[in-house]
Amino acid sequence: MQTITPFLWFDDQAEEAANFYVSTFSSRAGSAAGRGETKIVEVAGYGEAGARASGRPEGSAMTVTFQLDGQEFMALNGGPEFTFTEAVSFMVNCENQDEVDELWDKLSLGGEQGPCGWLKDRYGLSWQIVPTALGEMLRDEDPQKAERVMAAMLQMKKIDIQALQEAYEEG
Repeated sequence: MQTITPFLWFDDQAEEAANFYVSTFSSRAGSAAGRGETKIVEVAGYGEAGARASGRPEGSAMTVTFQLDGQEFMALNGGPEFTFTEAVSFMVNCENQDEVDELWDKLSLGGEQGPCGWLKDRYGLSWQIVPTALGEMLRDEDPQKAERVMAAMLQMKKIDIQALQEAYEEG
C-alpha cells in the first residue's frame, strides 16, 4: 500500500483533470514495461452534509482517486480558494524523444510551456518532462561534458535529446 499520496486541490475540475491525466498517461509512447496501472480508481460524491456545506450538488464529484503509472493521486473539488504554484511539480522520466514529445504536447496544450522541460498544464499544475538521458549526461565523470549538456539544456523549452547528445559529444 502506498503511504504518501499527492493530493491535488481543484476548484471544480477534479474529475475532468483526473480523466485528462489518465488519458494522457495511458496512451504514453514507448514501452509500458515496468510501469504500473493508469486508471480512475474511485469517484466519491458529495453527500447531503458535504453538499450543504460546500454549496455543491449532492452526488457531484468530491474526490477522485486515480493512478498514473501505478502512482496513486487524489483530486478534490474544493473550490477556488487555493491554486497550484511552481513550488510543487511532478517530474516525469521519459525513455525517448517520442515520449518527451507526446507528453510535452499533450500536457502543455491549453497551458504554458516553460524553460528546461517545465510546463504548466491547462489546470495550472506544473510538470517537468525529462528524458532519463539528461540525468545520465549531467552525472558524467567528465565535468566539461556535463557543463556543455547543462548549457544546452538551459537554452531549451522542451528537452531535445539529440541536441543534448551533440553538446555531450562536442570537444
